[in-house]
Amino acid sequence: MTSGKPEARHPRERLTSWGWLAGVVCALCIALPGQALAWGLPELMQALSQTRSAKATFVEKKYIGFIDQPVESSGELSFTAPDRLEKRTLKPQPELVRLTGTRLIVEQPGRRQMVLELGGRPDAMAFIESIRGTLAGDREALERYYSLDLQGRPEAWKLTLSPRFDDMRKVVTRIRMEGSQSVVTLVAFDQADGDRSEMRITRLPSP
Repeated sequence: MTSGKPEARHPRERLTSWGWLAGVVCALCIALPGQALAWGLPELMQALSQTRSAKATFVEKKYIGFIDQPVESSGELSFTAPDRLEKRTLKPQPELVRLTGTRLIVEQPGRRQMVLELGGRPDAMAFIESIRGTLAGDREALERYYSLDLQGRPEAWKLTLSPRFDDMRKVVTRIRMEGSQSVVTLVAFDQADGDRSEMRITRLPSP
């Protein structure tokens, strides 16, 4: 097991490391029975905050400028309150990424486990705080890092997160989410260098 501060990395690699985090949270939201007639950011945040544990499958496509076809991966997502998130990639190569608190663990077959403490990384912590703000239904926490724009209706909504700070905008220009009620079905990242990724999410039934 190794640990320590991560080396400086290209913005594309940084997005690969941190960008999945928001997708994990949004993928694992559960639908609530009954929807109030008045609906907006407060109601959506309240709905998202109800998740205690859940699982989902994902198919992610990354559109990279110098590659003709998108790079596709698929696997499983899981969340356990208050702060444990996992992304288990099954195809094309197995990989497990786990976040607990500010500690990130990466496991790959045939390689030593990598453990990173993210508390000293402002870019990573911004993504982490967006996740926790979503789980807690904490609009104030989200708006500390992002400008929020919610469009649509409960059955078909779109939420756009635009980073407020220059260091984040150097990596990602916006995060786009789509869903129905409190179930998120799409998380997309638009990168500053023109590349982008889209994660299609299917929540699994509760056992």
